[in-house]
Amino acid sequence: MTDRIPLRWMVARPGEQFCIPVSAAATDGRYSIVEIISVPGDATPLHLHNKEDEYVVVLEGTVMVAVGEKIFNLAAGESAMLPRGIPHAWGNRTESDIRMVFAVTPGGCEEGLRMIAEDGVADMVQIGDRFQIEVLGPAPF
Repeated sequence: MTDRIPLRWMVARPGEQFCIPVSAAATDGRYSIVEIISVPGDATPLHLHNKEDEYVVVLEGTVMVAVGEKIFNLAAGESAMLPRGIPHAWGNRTESDIRMVFAVTPGGCEEGLRMIAEDGVADMVQIGDRFQIEVLGPAPF
């Protein structure tokens, strides 16, 4: 029988909390899964991952997503791929919280979120250098 492990919610920045149901450490680095809850007005900067592909599934609400030159909404039950090397961002431009799950392959970049939440690391350049993530500017929406 597998032991149940309670999820530990952490704060990445004001308006965004996350938990890591499956870490890269649990999958020998193959993938990780991160769940995020985001309040209205929250958004990531436009950024790209040099070594990971991300897959997002919206569980609640509507998420605005930019991938490359495309900007679109994803509603609950919809998903999208955020390929490595392609600039992307997501944000909550609604009046309700949104809830999403990200599957990331290979895993590991979730540790950047953990560094922010647990260690108070606010230097995005340091985090970007360590996890090969480039911050390109504000969200384009």
